[in-house]
Amino acid sequence: MDVAVVGAGYVGLVTGACLAHLGHSVICVDNNPVKIEGLQRGRLPIYEPGLEELVRGGTEAGRLHFTTDLSLAVQVSEVIFIAVGTPALPSGEPDLRYVEAVAREIGQHLDDRYRVIVNKSTVPIGSGDWVRMLILDGAAGAAKQRLGSREESELLSGGDREATPFSRGSLALQISPRTPQFDVVSNPEFLREGSAIQDTFYPDRIVIGSNSPRAIEILRRLYEPILSRQQGLGGDPVPLLVTDLASAEMIKYAANAFLATKISFINEIANICERTGADITQVATGIGLDKRIGRAFLNAGIGWGGSCFPKDLSALIQTAADYGYEAKLLRASVEVNCEQRQRLVEKLQQALKVLKGKTIGLLGLTFKPHTDDLRDAPSLTLIEQLHRLGAKVKAYDPIVSASGMREGLAHVIVETDVFRLAQDCDALVLVTEWPEFLSLDYRHLAELMRRPLLIDGRNCLDRQAVQQAGITLIGVGW
Repeated sequence: MDVAVVGAGYVGLVTGACLAHLGHSVICVDNNPVKIEGLQRGRLPIYEPGLEELVRGGTEAGRLHFTTDLSLAVQVSEVIFIAVGTPALPSGEPDLRYVEAVAREIGQHLDDRYRVIVNKSTVPIGSGDWVRMLILDGAAGAAKQRLGSREESELLSGGDREATPFSRGSLALQISPRTPQFDVVSNPEFLREGSAIQDTFYPDRIVIGSNSPRAIEILRRLYEPILSRQQGLGGDPVPLLVTDLASAEMIKYAANAFLATKISFINEIANICERTGADITQVATGIGLDKRIGRAFLNAGIGWGGSCFPKDLSALIQTAADYGYEAKLLRASVEVNCEQRQRLVEKLQQALKVLKGKTIGLLGLTFKPHTDDLRDAPSLTLIEQLHRLGAKVKAYDPIVSASGMREGLAHVIVETDVFRLAQDCDALVLVTEWPEFLSLDYRHLAELMRRPLLIDGRNCLDRQAVQQAGITLIGVGW
């Protein structure tokens, strides 16, 4: 199938590359010419394991293309994905100006051929009908502009200088196309950074929100290789859930809200464990064996961050408020998460007393492993708080250190390896559970540090190995 993906960011680029790998012809559109030129040359704007190889394979096979020309992409495509960013505004509402601009422009370039317009961006409940309205507005505006240009052209050429209302109306009928034939569909993404390609090819489910049998069938065919495990994809068939538009939009928000709340819950329990002498790792294992609960997302630590959970919870809380409901549980989840970051600073204060003049090293900067994403990363809060308290802050991150990224890292010294990080530190704090941090030479780290103190902010280290190396280990909830 011929597919356009508008937005070559995280979701759009992964979606486009994966669809091209499945055999579809994909054109990715972005209004950033530098990004598009880089992609055309094989340079990716983000880090995601396996994505570079997937993009290279799609471009070499002639199935994946990049352009800044949205009109071209609309003209050649049957399915058009809107995958632009919806960052949170200060009010907590999502910023929908990029979705609005794209929807209007898509409408300007539609012709008589039927299209399926797919909302891949995370948008508030009810946005499907809003996007349809914007597309129709764009189409109507383009028709009026063509009509005006035709009239001006005829006047300049001396034709129809005394056009009657009847003749002017006839001209409008000749130029104005019929109402564009399209349907808007919600198809939320459930991609985890660091495993987005795996999540695309092996999803738990594919959700399609639409009341149009025609649109549903087209998307079913688009995803058929994944649904029926074709193209060398093994495993069981993937469930296809068809809902109405609003329910599909809510599923995305509800899923992220539940997972974030689950993390905040286990962190709340961890804080109680510290005060009662219980061990949160044993508690999490015990309750996780209950099939109704499950073990996933029950790892106590510094809390959640990234580009999805924070903005999606804020958007859902704001949506509830718009309809006269206070989402108290969701607000509490956000509050617990914010406080959890501060608790690691408190652990440092309890161990080192005054932090002014101390050197603290952070193991990891990104909000999770296998990504270069620093958006709302817990490390940024720690850096800000430690700098405010007068500490010298250093950090090492496998991706950030190698990439040269320094945006938002003004108050931290980014080291090139973990042992340079440890040199003369009064404490290390494990912030991101990168695999390489799980098997370090802890004895050598202890020799390099001014004080052998390690705060495990993810409860992922081997306690016995760290302590046998002579390092004082402090975890979360034990």
